[in-house]
Amino acid sequence: MADNKNDTDKVAVKALARYIRISPYKARKVMDLVRGKDVEEAKRILAFSTTHASRVIEKVLDSAVANAENNNNLRAEDLVVDGGWVDEGPTLKRWQPCSRGRATRIRKRTSHITIVLGPGEKKEAGRDRKRRGRSKVGKKG
Repeated sequence: MADNKNDTDKVAVKALARYIRISPYKARKVMDLVRGKDVEEAKRILAFSTTHASRVIEKVLDSAVANAENNNNLRAEDLVVDGGWVDEGPTLKRWQPCSRGRATRIRKRTSHITIVLGPGEKKEAGRDRKRRGRSKVGKKG
């Protein structure tokens, strides 16, 4: 796919981790922090994050960088996190006894984590939107 020099500019590299035992809701919060950042900044953000999801996403990011370097001959310094999403995997259903002989369902959720890297400039998330519905302070009329 990336045999020509011109094709390396358009290559997107993907890494996927499936059936990770963390709630997708929690993992999406961390994924939102690194989407659109360059690889070094994303690693720095994940290194200082204290959540369990940040460790898993950091491993997937390292895998995507290794895929880019080994399979597509791209440099890690030139890569940007183009996309990343967390999909819901199968839910493990467990039961816990509760009062009066009943049982309560416990849902242990799993996630599929995907990170897509591509060459290019760092994207500023939310910076390209126009300011709507705001008037200048002190302006009358």
